[in-house]
Amino acid sequence: PRLHFVVATAIIEKDGKYLIVKRAPHEKAFPNKWSVPGGKLVLHEYSHLPKTSLTHPQWYNVVDFVLRKEVREEVGLEIERPKFVCDLVFIRPDGYPVVTLSYWAPHKSGEVVLNHELSDFAWVTLEEAKKYDFIEGIWDEIRQVEEAIRREV
Repeated sequence: PRLHFVVATAIIEKDGKYLIVKRAPHEKAFPNKWSVPGGKLVLHEYSHLPKTSLTHPQWYNVVDFVLRKEVREEVGLEIERPKFVCDLVFIRPDGYPVVTLSYWAPHKSGEVVLNHELSDFAWVTLEEAKKYDFIEGIWDEIRQVEEAIRREV
């Protein structure tokens, strides 16, 4: 099919640790696996935003909007401006292709409060993260973020 789900995920850093979350057992893709917060771009969630064109239905910065919204909904946090890490494509067990856009962002405010899509969370260092049963590739993305933060310091 030509249609894809588009997902944005956030590797959230706070005081040298990263927020990881465990997906609930009822999730279609990767149940009970550890990951990072994020979610799908859904038309009805951004179609009410002001359009950026008078003649065409288009919106700029929708990924940023959806990423911040998903982080608020899934874990109750506010994040600083997200920075792109990488992209990934996979096929869900139900056959839908998914384009995932991975970002990292410093924690801005809030305490973690999980929604029904998640069953657990932890703030971990890169080394501590090795002990968790992640969706394949997530630990490597966290490592990429750690390296980027070190280069910035």
